[in-house]
Amino acid sequence: MNATLPVTNEEGFYEIRLESIGGLGANLAGKMLAEAAVLHMGFNGANFASYGSEKKGTPVKSFIRLGPPEIKLRTSAPVERPHLLAIFHEALIRTGDPAGGIYPNSVVVVNTARSLDELAQDLKMTSGTLGVVDALQIAVEEKSRINTVMMGALTRASGFIDPEAVKAVIRSTFERKYPHLVERNLRSFDRGYEELELKTLGDGTGEGKPYHRPAPKWGYLNAPLGGVVADPGNSMLKDLSASREGFVPVFDREKCIDCGQCDFVCPDYCFVWEQGTDKKGRPAQRLVGIDYQYCKGCLKCVEACPVPGALTEARETAELVASRRVPHRFVHAERVIA
Repeated sequence: MNATLPVTNEEGFYEIRLESIGGLGANLAGKMLAEAAVLHMGFNGANFASYGSEKKGTPVKSFIRLGPPEIKLRTSAPVERPHLLAIFHEALIRTGDPAGGIYPNSVVVVNTARSLDELAQDLKMTSGTLGVVDALQIAVEEKSRINTVMMGALTRASGFIDPEAVKAVIRSTFERKYPHLVERNLRSFDRGYEELELKTLGDGTGEGKPYHRPAPKWGYLNAPLGGVVADPGNSMLKDLSASREGFVPVFDREKCIDCGQCDFVCPDYCFVWEQGTDKKGRPAQRLVGIDYQYCKGCLKCVEACPVPGALTEARETAELVASRRVPHRFVHAERVIA
């Protein structure tokens, strides 16, 4: 197939970056998109990823670099200036700047149920092309994974990747070990391709966004003395919302019996208790709610709860989390963190 790249950088490459968290399949999506472009479309290219030792629930970046077959690809440096950017989890927008480094004419695709205008404001995008697709909802309905939905959206957003080439790679990837997953993933790909909403912002001549290369907080010039805890109690300050995969537990106070089974299995510190009285008027601890700042969405509490309806699974939305969050009140360093 004689396909051409729509735009290239000064080195002659078209570059793609996938921003995600472990468990959503961005690493595999990058591999399959690169395989489709190289083996089925004749491009020269490379794919590689960056992730921590924990993998699931932690930040993941997958990179694809494509060029014409006559240009040798001799670099494996991370993609800092993507022409096409995918954000697999919108919580990454709150905890960092996943759109850093985009060009004025870059295309950004976000997995979200929110509107294009809201996302443009959150990403501070004034030029380029922005796309949204509710990949999680499609994946739930088709009983597949988010990554194939996002692959469909990225294929359409790119403007040059052949959808039949990507579908051939999806089929070959799953048919040997998981033949029952082939059709549902192909349906997810098609829906991601068709249901992507795109909007052009500005005329593509504005300013892009600078890329801030991550650097360690401490170095040899400013490292504290050995054994010094420079940030005590730092788990209080962490926001684990980016680890969630689209679903959260919802608490019903009226049905709760304060047995504490949910708190026993919670791997973090999500449940908020207060001193109260039981049904007989005796002093007792009462569960009052969930602090979603510390919730990773593992839903172990829903499985452990012995009372039907006291804890249920619900699709995460910003409005749901904001309205139902009960913040902890930690007294730390003579101030209250809430």
